[in-house]
Amino acid sequence: MAGPFRSLTSIGPADHGKEVSLAGWAEDVRNLGGIAFLIVRQRAGTFQITVKKGDAELFNRASKIVRESVVAARGIVQPNRQVRNGWELLATSVDVLSPAAAPLPLPVADKVGADMDTRFDNRTLDLRKPERRAIFHIRSLVESAFRGYLGGQAFLEVHTPKLAGAGAEGGATLFQTDYFGRRAYLSQSPQLYKQMLMSTGLDRVFEIAPAFRAEPSDTVRHVTEFTSFDGEVAWIERQEDVFAFLEGAVDQAIQRVRVDGKAELELLQASPERPKVPFKRLAYREALEILRGGGKRVRDGDDIDTEGEKLLGQSMAKEGHAMYFLTGYPAAIKPFYVMADADDPQYSYSFDLEYKGDEMASGGQREHRYDQLVQRMKEKGLNVENFDFYLKTFRYGMPPHGGWGFGLDRFVQKLLDLPNIREAILFPRDRTRLIP
Repeated sequence: MAGPFRSLTSIGPADHGKEVSLAGWAEDVRNLGGIAFLIVRQRAGTFQITVKKGDAELFNRASKIVRESVVAARGIVQPNRQVRNGWELLATSVDVLSPAAAPLPLPVADKVGADMDTRFDNRTLDLRKPERRAIFHIRSLVESAFRGYLGGQAFLEVHTPKLAGAGAEGGATLFQTDYFGRRAYLSQSPQLYKQMLMSTGLDRVFEIAPAFRAEPSDTVRHVTEFTSFDGEVAWIERQEDVFAFLEGAVDQAIQRVRVDGKAELELLQASPERPKVPFKRLAYREALEILRGGGKRVRDGDDIDTEGEKLLGQSMAKEGHAMYFLTGYPAAIKPFYVMADADDPQYSYSFDLEYKGDEMASGGQREHRYDQLVQRMKEKGLNVENFDFYLKTFRYGMPPHGGWGFGLDRFVQKLLDLPNIREAILFPRDRTRLIP
Protein backbone atom coordinates (compact mmCIF):
# COMPACT_ATOMS: atom_id res chain seq x y z
CA MET A 1 0.00 0.00 0.00
CA ALA A 2 1.31 3.45 -0.94
CA GLY A 3 1.64 5.99 1.83
CA PRO A 4 1.71 8.22 3.81
CA PHE A 5 -1.12 9.87 1.91
CA ARG A 6 -1.09 13.55 1.01
CA SER A 7 -4.18 15.71 0.80
CA LEU A 8 -5.09 17.30 -2.50
CA THR A 9 -4.75 20.79 -1.07
CA SER A 10 -1.19 20.12 0.14
CA ILE A 11 0.16 19.60 -3.40
CA GLY A 12 1.73 22.69 -4.92
CA PRO A 13 4.40 23.80 -7.42
CA ALA A 14 7.13 22.75 -4.98
CA ASP A 15 5.97 19.14 -5.43
CA HIS A 16 6.32 19.13 -9.23
CA GLY A 17 8.68 16.33 -10.21
CA LYS A 18 8.48 14.70 -6.79
CA GLU A 19 7.02 11.33 -5.86
CA VAL A 20 3.96 11.44 -3.61
CA SER A 21 1.15 9.16 -2.46
CA LEU A 22 -2.52 10.10 -2.78
CA ALA A 23 -5.76 8.27 -2.05
CA GLY A 24 -9.49 8.73 -2.52
CA TRP A 25 -12.57 7.43 -4.29
CA ALA A 26 -12.37 6.54 -7.98
CA GLU A 27 -14.96 8.86 -9.46
CA ASP A 28 -14.32 8.01 -13.10
CA VAL A 29 -12.14 5.55 -15.02
CA ARG A 30 -11.35 6.10 -18.71
CA ASN A 31 -9.33 3.73 -20.90
CA LEU A 32 -8.26 5.50 -24.11
CA GLY A 33 -6.28 2.58 -25.48
CA GLY A 34 -2.69 3.61 -24.87
CA ILE A 35 -3.38 5.60 -21.73
CA ALA A 36 -5.84 5.44 -18.83
CA PHE A 37 -7.11 8.21 -16.59
CA LEU A 38 -8.55 7.88 -13.11
CA ILE A 39 -10.39 10.84 -11.64
CA VAL A 40 -10.07 10.46 -7.88
CA ARG A 41 -12.10 12.40 -5.35
CA GLN A 42 -11.06 13.63 -1.94
CA ARG A 43 -12.92 15.90 0.46
CA ALA A 44 -11.44 19.03 -1.14
CA GLY A 45 -12.03 18.05 -4.78
CA THR A 46 -10.69 15.75 -7.50
CA PHE A 47 -7.34 15.02 -9.11
CA GLN A 48 -6.24 13.01 -12.13
CA ILE A 49 -4.10 9.87 -12.09
CA THR A 50 -2.52 9.01 -15.43
CA VAL A 51 -1.45 5.43 -16.20
CA LYS A 52 0.48 4.65 -19.38
CA LYS A 53 0.33 1.28 -21.14
CA GLY A 54 4.07 0.74 -20.84
CA ASP A 55 3.42 -1.12 -17.59
CA ALA A 56 0.83 -3.60 -18.88
CA GLU A 57 -0.06 -5.07 -15.48
CA LEU A 58 -0.55 -1.66 -13.87
CA PHE A 59 -2.50 -0.41 -16.89
CA ASN A 60 -4.87 -3.39 -16.94
CA ARG A 61 -5.44 -3.22 -13.18
CA ALA A 62 -6.15 0.50 -13.23
CA SER A 63 -8.49 0.22 -16.23
CA LYS A 64 -10.70 -2.31 -14.44
CA ILE A 65 -11.23 -0.31 -11.25
CA VAL A 66 -14.93 0.05 -10.42
CA ARG A 67 -16.25 3.55 -9.79
CA GLU A 68 -16.37 4.60 -6.13
CA SER A 69 -13.73 2.07 -5.11
CA VAL A 70 -11.21 3.44 -2.62
CA VAL A 71 -7.82 3.61 -4.34
CA ALA A 72 -4.29 4.59 -3.39
CA ALA A 73 -1.67 5.66 -5.91
CA ARG A 74 1.97 6.58 -5.86
CA GLY A 75 3.62 8.52 -8.62
CA ILE A 76 5.28 11.67 -9.89
CA VAL A 77 3.51 15.03 -9.75
CA GLN A 78 3.60 16.49 -13.26
CA PRO A 79 2.37 19.95 -14.32
CA ASN A 80 -0.60 19.81 -16.70
CA ARG A 81 -2.48 23.00 -17.51
CA GLN A 82 -5.32 21.05 -19.10
CA VAL A 83 -6.53 19.63 -15.79
CA ARG A 84 -8.29 21.56 -13.04
CA ASN A 85 -5.50 21.55 -10.46
CA GLY A 86 -2.74 22.32 -12.94
CA TRP A 87 -1.06 18.98 -12.26
CA GLU A 88 -1.60 15.23 -12.60
CA LEU A 89 -0.10 12.17 -10.94
CA LEU A 90 1.90 9.89 -13.27
CA ALA A 91 1.30 6.61 -11.48
CA THR A 92 3.99 4.10 -10.62
CA SER A 93 1.54 2.06 -8.53
CA VAL A 94 -2.22 1.93 -8.04
CA ASP A 95 -3.86 -0.21 -5.36
CA VAL A 96 -7.53 -0.84 -4.61
CA LEU A 97 -7.91 -0.51 -0.85
CA SER A 98 -11.65 -1.22 -0.86
CA PRO A 99 -13.50 -2.24 -4.04
CA ALA A 100 -17.00 -0.91 -4.73
CA ALA A 101 -19.72 -3.32 -5.79
CA ALA A 102 -21.31 -2.79 -9.19
CA PRO A 103 -23.76 -1.55 -10.17
CA LEU A 104 -24.00 1.32 -7.70
CA PRO A 105 -27.48 1.77 -6.19
CA LEU A 106 -27.09 5.51 -6.61
CA PRO A 107 -25.06 7.58 -9.09
CA VAL A 108 -22.43 9.74 -7.42
CA ALA A 109 -20.47 11.53 -10.13
CA ASP A 110 -23.17 11.48 -12.81
CA LYS A 111 -25.78 14.22 -12.93
CA VAL A 112 -28.55 11.63 -13.00
CA GLY A 113 -31.14 12.28 -10.30
CA ALA A 114 -32.61 9.83 -7.82
CA ASP A 115 -35.75 9.91 -5.71
CA MET A 116 -35.49 10.81 -2.05
CA ASP A 117 -36.14 7.31 -0.73
CA THR A 118 -33.33 5.86 -2.87
CA ARG A 119 -31.01 8.63 -1.75
CA PHE A 120 -31.69 8.17 1.95
CA ASP A 121 -31.63 4.37 1.70
CA ASN A 122 -28.07 4.84 0.40
CA ARG A 123 -27.24 7.98 2.34
CA THR A 124 -23.48 7.43 2.59
CA LEU A 125 -23.23 7.28 -1.20
CA ASP A 126 -25.51 10.30 -1.46
CA LEU A 127 -23.24 12.25 0.88
CA ARG A 128 -20.27 11.67 -1.40
CA LYS A 129 -21.74 14.31 -3.70
CA PRO A 130 -19.98 17.62 -2.99
CA GLU A 131 -23.22 19.59 -2.99
CA ARG A 132 -24.65 17.30 -0.29
CA ARG A 133 -21.57 17.60 1.90
CA ALA A 134 -21.59 21.36 1.47
CA ILE A 135 -24.84 21.52 3.46
CA PHE A 136 -23.09 20.05 6.49
CA HIS A 137 -20.10 22.35 6.17
CA ILE A 138 -22.60 25.22 6.42
CA ARG A 139 -24.42 23.57 9.29
CA SER A 140 -21.14 23.18 11.16
CA LEU A 141 -20.40 26.88 10.66
CA VAL A 142 -23.83 27.76 12.08
CA GLU A 143 -23.31 25.66 15.20
CA SER A 144 -19.79 27.00 15.67
CA ALA A 145 -21.08 30.58 15.41
CA PHE A 146 -23.83 29.93 17.97
CA ARG A 147 -21.28 28.51 20.41
CA GLY A 148 -18.82 31.31 19.79
CA TYR A 149 -21.33 34.10 20.22
CA LEU A 150 -22.98 32.78 23.37
CA GLY A 151 -19.62 31.79 24.85
CA GLY A 152 -18.62 35.42 24.42
CA GLN A 153 -21.75 36.41 26.35
CA ALA A 154 -20.77 34.26 29.36
CA PHE A 155 -23.14 31.39 28.50
CA LEU A 156 -22.17 27.83 29.45
CA GLU A 157 -22.91 24.91 27.15
CA VAL A 158 -24.77 22.19 29.06
CA HIS A 159 -26.22 18.76 28.35
CA THR A 160 -29.55 17.78 29.87
CA PRO A 161 -31.17 14.31 30.06
CA LYS A 162 -32.75 12.85 26.93
CA LEU A 163 -34.63 10.24 28.95
CA ALA A 164 -37.21 11.85 31.18
CA GLY A 165 -40.04 10.89 33.48
CA ALA A 166 -42.28 13.69 32.21
CA GLY A 167 -42.56 15.74 29.05
CA ALA A 168 -41.96 19.47 28.98
CA GLU A 169 -45.10 20.08 26.96
CA GLY A 170 -47.25 17.13 27.98
CA GLY A 171 -49.65 15.87 25.34
CA ALA A 172 -49.50 13.03 22.86
CA THR A 173 -46.26 13.91 21.07
CA LEU A 174 -44.05 11.92 23.46
CA PHE A 175 -42.14 8.78 22.51
CA GLN A 176 -42.65 6.36 25.39
CA THR A 177 -40.23 3.61 26.37
CA ASP A 178 -39.79 1.12 29.20
CA TYR A 179 -37.24 2.15 31.82
CA PHE A 180 -36.70 -0.89 34.05
CA GLY A 181 -40.43 -1.33 34.56
CA ARG A 182 -41.23 2.37 34.67
CA ARG A 183 -42.45 4.70 31.96
CA ALA A 184 -39.89 7.00 30.44
CA TYR A 185 -40.04 9.39 27.52
CA LEU A 186 -37.60 10.67 24.96
CA SER A 187 -37.04 14.34 25.57
CA GLN A 188 -39.22 16.76 23.58
CA SER A 189 -37.18 19.67 24.85
CA PRO A 190 -34.68 20.54 27.60
CA GLN A 191 -37.19 23.14 28.80
CA LEU A 192 -37.72 21.95 32.37
CA TYR A 193 -34.06 21.24 33.05
CA LYS A 194 -32.70 24.48 31.64
CA GLN A 195 -35.23 26.37 33.78
CA MET A 196 -34.17 24.40 36.84
CA LEU A 197 -30.57 25.45 36.18
CA MET A 198 -31.59 29.09 36.53
CA SER A 199 -31.88 28.51 40.28
CA THR A 200 -28.34 27.18 40.62
CA GLY A 201 -26.16 30.12 39.66
CA LEU A 202 -25.57 28.61 36.20
CA ASP A 203 -27.70 31.47 35.01
CA ARG A 204 -26.80 31.63 31.31
CA VAL A 205 -26.89 28.27 29.56
CA PHE A 206 -27.40 26.87 26.09
CA GLU A 207 -27.62 23.42 24.57
CA ILE A 208 -27.42 22.06 21.02
CA ALA A 209 -28.81 18.54 21.17
CA PRO A 210 -31.39 16.09 19.79
CA ALA A 211 -35.06 16.33 20.68
CA PHE A 212 -37.95 14.06 19.77
CA ARG A 213 -41.57 14.64 18.80
CA ALA A 214 -43.97 11.80 17.99
CA GLU A 215 -45.76 13.86 15.36
CA PRO A 216 -47.10 11.80 12.42
CA SER A 217 -46.41 14.65 10.00
CA ASP A 218 -45.31 13.96 6.44
CA THR A 219 -44.26 17.46 5.49
CA VAL A 220 -41.08 19.10 4.21
CA ARG A 221 -40.80 20.95 7.56
CA HIS A 222 -41.18 18.17 10.15
CA VAL A 223 -39.16 15.20 11.38
CA THR A 224 -39.48 13.12 14.53
CA GLU A 225 -35.87 13.61 15.67
CA PHE A 226 -34.41 17.06 15.29
CA THR A 227 -31.60 19.20 16.67
CA SER A 228 -32.73 21.91 19.04
CA PHE A 229 -30.65 24.97 19.93
CA ASP A 230 -31.92 26.07 23.33
CA GLY A 231 -30.93 28.95 25.54
CA GLU A 232 -32.01 30.15 28.97
CA VAL A 233 -30.92 33.27 30.83
CA ALA A 234 -31.72 34.52 34.34
CA TRP A 235 -32.00 37.98 35.86
CA ILE A 236 -34.00 39.41 33.00
CA GLU A 237 -36.44 42.29 33.36
CA ARG A 238 -38.46 41.64 30.19
CA GLN A 239 -38.52 39.31 27.23
CA GLU A 240 -36.64 41.88 25.13
CA ASP A 241 -33.57 40.79 27.10
CA VAL A 242 -34.01 37.31 25.59
CA PHE A 243 -34.50 38.73 22.09
CA ALA A 244 -31.09 40.37 22.24
CA PHE A 245 -29.20 37.11 22.82
CA LEU A 246 -31.07 35.06 20.21
CA GLU A 247 -30.89 37.90 17.71
CA GLY A 248 -27.15 38.21 18.24
CA ALA A 249 -26.53 34.47 17.86
CA VAL A 250 -28.54 34.17 14.64
CA ASP A 251 -27.02 37.29 13.12
CA GLN A 252 -23.53 36.03 13.97
CA ALA A 253 -24.29 32.66 12.34
CA ILE A 254 -25.49 34.21 9.09
CA GLN A 255 -22.47 36.49 8.93
CA ARG A 256 -20.14 33.54 9.57
CA VAL A 257 -21.74 31.52 6.77
CA ARG A 258 -21.49 34.42 4.34
CA VAL A 259 -17.77 34.87 5.08
CA ASP A 260 -16.45 31.35 5.73
CA GLY A 261 -18.90 29.36 3.61
CA LYS A 262 -18.51 31.11 0.27
CA ALA A 263 -17.33 28.01 -1.63
CA GLU A 264 -20.16 25.89 -0.23
CA LEU A 265 -22.76 28.59 -0.92
CA GLU A 266 -21.56 28.80 -4.51
CA LEU A 267 -21.81 25.03 -4.88
CA LEU A 268 -25.36 25.12 -3.47
CA GLN A 269 -26.28 28.21 -5.50
CA ALA A 270 -27.43 29.86 -2.28
CA SER A 271 -26.96 33.48 -1.29
CA PRO A 272 -28.47 34.14 2.15
CA GLU A 273 -28.85 37.80 2.97
CA ARG A 274 -28.05 39.21 6.39
CA PRO A 275 -31.38 40.25 7.97
CA LYS A 276 -31.86 43.77 9.24
CA VAL A 277 -30.73 44.07 12.85
CA PRO A 278 -32.51 44.52 15.18
CA PHE A 279 -35.11 42.12 13.82
CA LYS A 280 -38.56 43.60 13.39
CA ARG A 281 -41.06 43.07 16.23
CA LEU A 282 -44.60 42.26 15.10
CA ALA A 283 -47.32 41.96 17.75
CA TYR A 284 -49.74 39.03 17.51
CA ARG A 285 -52.72 41.37 17.23
CA GLU A 286 -51.05 43.30 14.41
CA ALA A 287 -50.35 40.01 12.66
CA LEU A 288 -54.04 39.08 12.76
CA GLU A 289 -54.93 42.37 11.09
CA ILE A 290 -52.39 41.73 8.33
CA LEU A 291 -53.83 38.26 7.77
CA ARG A 292 -57.39 39.55 7.66
CA GLY A 293 -56.30 42.24 5.25
CA GLY A 294 -54.90 39.49 3.04
CA GLY A 295 -58.22 37.63 3.03
CA LYS A 296 -57.47 34.95 5.64
CA ARG A 297 -60.19 34.17 8.15
CA VAL A 298 -58.72 34.14 11.64
CA ARG A 299 -60.26 34.79 15.05
CA ASP A 300 -58.79 36.49 18.09
CA GLY A 301 -57.09 33.81 20.16
CA ASP A 302 -56.34 31.49 17.22
CA ASP A 303 -52.86 30.18 16.72
CA ILE A 304 -51.24 31.21 13.45
CA ASP A 305 -51.09 28.19 11.17
CA THR A 306 -48.61 27.33 8.41
CA GLU A 307 -50.58 29.22 5.78
CA GLY A 308 -50.72 32.26 8.06
CA GLU A 309 -46.96 32.11 8.67
CA LYS A 310 -46.31 32.11 4.94
CA LEU A 311 -48.68 35.03 4.34
CA LEU A 312 -47.02 37.02 7.12
CA GLY A 313 -43.62 36.11 5.72
CA GLN A 314 -44.60 37.50 2.33
CA SER A 315 -45.93 40.68 3.93
CA MET A 316 -42.78 41.17 6.00
CA ALA A 317 -40.54 40.43 3.00
CA LYS A 318 -42.17 43.31 1.11
CA GLU A 319 -41.02 45.57 3.95
CA GLY A 320 -37.51 44.12 3.77
CA HIS A 321 -37.78 41.84 6.82
CA ALA A 322 -36.84 38.22 6.09
CA MET A 323 -36.62 37.60 9.83
CA TYR A 324 -38.84 38.98 12.57
CA PHE A 325 -40.14 38.33 16.08
CA LEU A 326 -43.87 37.61 16.38
CA THR A 327 -44.74 38.61 19.95
CA GLY A 328 -47.51 38.53 22.54
CA TYR A 329 -49.41 35.32 21.79
CA PRO A 330 -52.58 34.47 23.72
CA ALA A 331 -51.67 32.76 26.99
CA ALA A 332 -54.20 30.01 26.30
CA ILE A 333 -52.22 28.65 23.34
CA LYS A 334 -48.81 28.80 25.01
CA PRO A 335 -47.28 26.24 27.43
CA PHE A 336 -47.78 26.47 31.18
CA TYR A 337 -44.31 27.88 31.88
CA VAL A 338 -44.87 31.04 29.78
CA MET A 339 -45.60 34.17 31.85
CA ALA A 340 -48.89 35.97 31.29
CA ASP A 341 -48.81 39.65 30.34
CA ALA A 342 -49.16 41.66 33.57
CA ASP A 343 -51.28 44.32 31.84
CA ASP A 344 -53.51 41.91 29.90
CA PRO A 345 -53.35 38.32 31.24
CA GLN A 346 -55.13 36.83 28.23
CA TYR A 347 -51.87 37.42 26.39
CA SER A 348 -48.35 36.36 27.28
CA TYR A 349 -44.72 37.41 27.26
CA SER A 350 -43.95 35.07 24.40
CA PHE A 351 -42.53 35.14 20.91
CA ASP A 352 -41.81 33.14 17.80
CA LEU A 353 -38.84 33.92 15.58
CA GLU A 354 -39.97 33.74 11.95
CA TYR A 355 -37.67 33.41 8.94
CA LYS A 356 -38.83 33.39 5.32
CA GLY A 357 -42.36 32.49 6.38
CA ASP A 358 -41.49 29.65 8.77
CA GLU A 359 -41.16 29.44 12.53
CA MET A 360 -37.56 28.99 13.64
CA ALA A 361 -37.89 29.44 17.39
CA SER A 362 -40.33 29.88 20.24
CA GLY A 363 -39.53 31.53 23.52
CA GLY A 364 -40.28 34.24 25.98
CA GLN A 365 -40.25 35.13 29.64
CA ARG A 366 -41.00 32.25 32.01
CA GLU A 367 -43.27 32.19 35.03
CA HIS A 368 -40.82 32.11 37.94
CA ARG A 369 -43.40 32.49 40.76
CA TYR A 370 -44.35 29.16 42.30
CA ASP A 371 -48.06 29.76 42.98
CA GLN A 372 -48.75 31.23 39.56
CA LEU A 373 -46.84 28.39 37.89
CA VAL A 374 -48.88 25.73 39.69
CA GLN A 375 -52.09 27.53 38.75
CA ARG A 376 -51.03 27.62 35.08
CA MET A 377 -50.34 23.88 35.15
CA LYS A 378 -53.77 23.16 36.57
CA GLU A 379 -55.40 25.35 33.93
CA LYS A 380 -53.61 23.26 31.29
CA GLY A 381 -54.97 20.04 32.81
CA LEU A 382 -51.57 18.73 33.88
CA ASN A 383 -51.02 16.50 36.89
CA VAL A 384 -48.98 18.73 39.19
CA GLU A 385 -47.58 15.75 41.12
CA ASN A 386 -45.84 14.49 37.98
CA PHE A 387 -43.81 17.69 37.90
CA ASP A 388 -42.80 17.84 41.56
CA PHE A 389 -39.10 17.42 40.68
CA TYR A 390 -39.40 20.59 38.60
CA LEU A 391 -41.71 22.60 40.84
CA LYS A 392 -39.69 22.19 44.01
CA THR A 393 -36.90 24.18 42.35
CA PHE A 394 -39.28 27.14 42.37
CA ARG A 395 -39.94 26.84 46.11
CA TYR A 396 -36.40 27.84 47.06
CA GLY A 397 -35.83 31.05 45.14
CA MET A 398 -36.07 31.24 41.36
CA PRO A 399 -34.84 34.39 39.58
CA PRO A 400 -36.80 35.93 36.69
CA HIS A 401 -35.69 34.19 33.52
CA GLY A 402 -36.50 33.49 29.91
CA GLY A 403 -35.22 31.63 26.91
CA TRP A 404 -35.84 30.00 23.58
CA GLY A 405 -35.95 26.75 21.64
CA PHE A 406 -34.66 27.02 18.07
CA GLY A 407 -34.91 24.41 15.30
CA LEU A 408 -31.41 24.09 13.86
CA ASP A 409 -32.37 21.76 11.00
CA ARG A 410 -35.18 23.98 9.81
CA PHE A 411 -32.96 27.05 10.02
CA VAL A 412 -30.33 25.44 7.78
CA GLN A 413 -33.11 24.41 5.39
CA LYS A 414 -34.41 27.96 5.10
CA LEU A 415 -30.96 29.56 5.10
CA LEU A 416 -29.96 27.51 2.05
CA ASP A 417 -33.45 27.37 0.49
CA LEU A 418 -33.45 23.57 0.59
CA PRO A 419 -36.72 21.95 -0.56
CA ASN A 420 -36.96 19.56 2.40
CA ILE A 421 -35.77 19.65 6.02
CA ARG A 422 -34.39 16.12 5.58
CA GLU A 423 -31.68 17.55 3.31
CA ALA A 424 -30.24 19.35 6.35
CA ILE A 425 -30.00 16.17 8.47
CA LEU A 426 -27.38 13.48 7.97
CA PHE A 427 -29.66 10.53 8.77
CA PRO A 428 -33.21 11.88 9.12
CA ARG A 429 -35.94 10.24 11.17
CA ASP A 430 -39.58 10.63 10.25
CA ARG A 431 -42.77 8.62 10.56
CA THR A 432 -41.62 6.01 8.03
CA ARG A 433 -37.82 6.07 8.34
CA LEU A 434 -35.87 4.47 11.18
CA ILE A 435 -32.81 3.27 9.21
CA PRO A 436 -30.10 3.92 8.17
